Amino acid sequence: MSDAYHHSPGRTAPVALEAKGVWKVFGADAASFGQRPASARTPEALAAAKVVGAVQDATFRIARGEVFVIMGLSGSGKSTLLRCLTRLIEPTEGEVHYDGENILKLNDKALVDIRRRRMGMVFQHFALLPNRTVLGNIAFPLEVQGMPRAKAEARARELIDTVGLTGREARFPAELSGGQQQRVGIARSLTTNPEFWFLDEPFSALDPLIRADLQAEVLRLQQTQTRTVVFVTHDLDEAIRLADRIAIMEGGRIVQIGTPEELVTRPATDYVRRFVAKVPPARVVRVSSLMSSAQGQNVAGGVKAGCTISEIAPQLVSATGALPVLDAAGRQIGSLDRQRALATLAASG
Repeated sequence: MSDAYHHSPGRTAPVALEAKGVWKVFGADAASFGQRPASARTPEALAAAKVVGAVQDATFRIARGEVFVIMGLSGSGKSTLLRCLTRLIEPTEGEVHYDGENILKLNDKALVDIRRRRMGMVFQHFALLPNRTVLGNIAFPLEVQGMPRAKAEARARELIDTVGLTGREARFPAELSGGQQQRVGIARSLTTNPEFWFLDEPFSALDPLIRADLQAEVLRLQQTQTRTVVFVTHDLDEAIRLADRIAIMEGGRIVQIGTPEELVTRPATDYVRRFVAKVPPARVVRVSSLMSSAQGQNVAGGVKAGCTISEIAPQLVSATGALPVLDAAGRQIGSLDRQRALATLAASG
């Protein structure tokens, strides 16, 4: 499936989710962490106090409709951060705002309500109910909310079709492949049509081909049913394919947030530079970054501003001069110098 399904929110999209100074620490002295001044919160000070800073001062905003990927190596804190954002783990300190409301101040009843009605979650381990069929597993969250069974199953059948499992409604989890089981998990997480979709390494245990298919499924679903997505992975290729922006974590801290292009072309630290060293620039550099501005009319040929240089390689090879750059409506908004674009392509090996 083509990555043309990729969606990116506009620059003026409102903030949907915001983390402010989120910390999660573990250790004997964790209870008194709030009394520590900034000078006592350095990695060295925490280690000396035998306190583990699993998430350290995480601060960022996610736009409505954005696919925000959190990535890092094992133990970097990425899954802990996602759990803090959903309050599956209580942060030690900080604030987490959904549309301006700090969910860390919600009581248990209100928190359960926001999880049931506004959040969808998918994890690496599918956690399907073995005694329920595909239909029953997907309908289950709605039944828990008190929806009549017939109505819940009707909604479940819609989602079964959405994720490509039509004809398997009566099968049990043990009768499905790993990829099919995860499709059930995806469908189940979408039953309530959530505004916020959290996915924690959902495909890491699957074979590469199945993983690629499910990544494409996420992109397709995001194109047709736009949600605010937080996706955790340790796979840079997966992050680049899915993300509008990526937050790279190291040792509990976010060391850089940016688009795939920004991370590859302007890494903030040596760690990020090493992390993205093998990514070909042409895979992430977009036409819009290399074009010069120009006024124009609707034109038949040309390349789209949102395409990467690698995606337009055939046009570059066959062109004899500059290529017109088009917006989504087909109107010329600039011009792409062929030699400059070919240089980016050549630098990608």
